[in-house]
Amino acid sequence: MSIDLNADLGEGDGPWRQGPVPDEELLALVTSANVAAGFHAGDPLLVARTCAHAVRRGVAIGAHPSYDDRDGFGRRRVEVAPAVLTAQVLYQLGAVAALARSVGGAMTHVKPHGALYNRIVRDDEQAQAVVAAVARFDPTLTLVGPPGARVLQLADEAGIPTVREAFVDRGYRPDGTLVPRGEQGALVTSPVLAGERAVRLAAEGKVVAVDGTVIDVPADSLCVHSDTPGSIQIARAVRSALAAAGVAVAPFRAPTAVLRAD
Repeated sequence: MSIDLNADLGEGDGPWRQGPVPDEELLALVTSANVAAGFHAGDPLLVARTCAHAVRRGVAIGAHPSYDDRDGFGRRRVEVAPAVLTAQVLYQLGAVAALARSVGGAMTHVKPHGALYNRIVRDDEQAQAVVAAVARFDPTLTLVGPPGARVLQLADEAGIPTVREAFVDRGYRPDGTLVPRGEQGALVTSPVLAGERAVRLAAEGKVVAVDGTVIDVPADSLCVHSDTPGSIQIARAVRSALAAAGVAVAPFRAPTAVLRAD
């Protein structure tokens, strides 16, 4: 039994983060990295540096596109026409892919960020716009999203590989959606609890919601957010708990190296 452990990285510093940026430490613990593509956080140099660290660690590189919302860290709903959203996602995929290649890596997956990630769980039009971008850029890329999400259904229909994701550091509602940030129970900051959740998600595909009910969240990959307080301790606890339970941690898609022109 094995499962992937991913983190959203390359987001830099800002008012949304408490404490130092832990990207390099997290890259020693995770198996897949979702690199901010500039629309909610990050910049070209940070993307390149994050990808370079991932290549050195043997961590799979993915793009982490979002709505065009740097002021809101991509966590605000933005009304955008489907054609515009497709172009924006394509733009972000191209940026991460180019910079990954420049440091000897290759992009393997796409995981939307924040408000976009949550919206395409049910919004058919916006989900189709994201799927169209991946299909036009490279339909062999793996699209990451929550189990049962509309975007994963559309990706499956388009022949795009998909991976189901669960969060060890976020609270769940009884309906399987995430507790909105800012509400009680939105974050799980206890390393011990995060480790316990990781093992149950990997072994049973279940998690305890904020009301105490046990819900189904089948997952191929587990996420630790780099801006969750204590993210390093959480990731370490998750790795330890999974190892103790006999669960291997491995990327859902092996990282790919490329030869640079220089």
